[in-house]
Amino acid sequence: MKISKLFNLDKSQAELDFVDIDITKDLPLFLDPFFLGNRQDKWSLEATLTLKSFFQKLIDLTKAGKEKEARELFEFLHEPNSTCLGMSLDKPDGNGVGKTDTSKIYKNLLKSRAIQSGLLQDIEDNILFVDGFGKDKLSDMTTNIIRKHLIQYTGAQCDLHNIPLTDNVPSEFYWNRQEGAWKAEYTRMLVVEQRKILLVPKGVVSFRESYTPEKYYNHFVLNFLQNEHLKLNTALVKQRKGGKKYVTKKDIKETTPQTKEFLRQFTTNHPEVLAAFKKKTKNNSVKNIEISDISVKNVCKLLGEQLVNIPAGVRNASAFHNKILGILELIFYPKLIFPMKEKGIHQGRKRIDITFDNAADTGILYRLSEKMRLPCQYIFIECKNYTSDPENPELDQLAGRFAVNRGTVGFLICRSFTNRKLFIERCRDTYKDGRGLIIPLVDQDIINLLDNHNEYNDSFFDKYLSDIIREITVN
Repeated sequence: MKISKLFNLDKSQAELDFVDIDITKDLPLFLDPFFLGNRQDKWSLEATLTLKSFFQKLIDLTKAGKEKEARELFEFLHEPNSTCLGMSLDKPDGNGVGKTDTSKIYKNLLKSRAIQSGLLQDIEDNILFVDGFGKDKLSDMTTNIIRKHLIQYTGAQCDLHNIPLTDNVPSEFYWNRQEGAWKAEYTRMLVVEQRKILLVPKGVVSFRESYTPEKYYNHFVLNFLQNEHLKLNTALVKQRKGGKKYVTKKDIKETTPQTKEFLRQFTTNHPEVLAAFKKKTKNNSVKNIEISDISVKNVCKLLGEQLVNIPAGVRNASAFHNKILGILELIFYPKLIFPMKEKGIHQGRKRIDITFDNAADTGILYRLSEKMRLPCQYIFIECKNYTSDPENPELDQLAGRFAVNRGTVGFLICRSFTNRKLFIERCRDTYKDGRGLIIPLVDQDIINLLDNHNEYNDSFFDKYLSDIIREITVN
């Protein structure tokens, strides 16, 4: 049974930031350190620093000839089954890094001399160059190393959705980058049917096809070799009737088949090809329709109907707040992630309805920072289920929560405006005074964004928000 059903969240996968796992079986997805390392939100950056700390320690020990200490690092990489991600056909059983696997992987690591040669720069490079190392093992290794970050993420998501946590649960080992060592502690965790469960952000999981030796070999190494054979006019060069010369990938594969030994040798001689592979392999976050059986179009339609049926007023403020949370998760993903509800600032004296981490690397939410120079590492959301227009006190309340080290951009979401022009002018005054950018959205804006939502094309979303921001910032 899925987490959403177990805890009666009444939300589809599209309305959740985490992968809505079924605790009775594994979902064929993998925690992907390459995706993780390409994201710019705070949680992903912190988790990536922890991964790099572990891997750098391994590299340093190996290069220093401290094989015993390096091997000991692998002893804590057991088989996790708490994320319910991987390739098990039945119950989650951690078909990833086990004791036998860790010993074999470490031997292959030493044998490959990939560390000593400098080939291994990031933990995901093990997939390319180390024998016996695949996506499942990399995912399990990553889970072990960043377990502390996953525990914190799980706790925040459970608090957000009112899922009960259990106190004083042994965490199992995680990598502590401050101490450069494996640590464990007793902490709050999600426990379901006597099993510890870790929730994983859907923005950092992948299928098998992205950062793989097959893709590296077929689309980068072979392309390079085709050009080399043409330049040198080797025996593999053929000629068409019109005189144009060519080399087939099939012929190259026969002479230099894909093996990790070949990839190691090739990349040692041509590191620029690996650099190009890393640069061009983009972080295409999984789509909601790829990891669930939902119709996103139908979900959008239903959410719009449910939203307008919530009466305005204090009595229904929580219902409005909860519905908006799910809608924002759907329309903003993967630009905004890791929502947190009722976050306290200034020692709890002020509350923020919802905060999102800004993970946008294109579009208006990216341009706010890069082009308009507005700090927005976090985006603040205030929900007002008022029967009348919000006024200056509500604007001042949101603007008062802005700060350079937190962010100066927020959305004020309410039901409707009787005088939208006046409210835009108030937002413009706030912006001109240097107190931050407040973007107003009402029910009709939300419905427009839902009706035109497209997981594969965000041009409508980008233009819609850009037009509102332009109203406020350009006279």
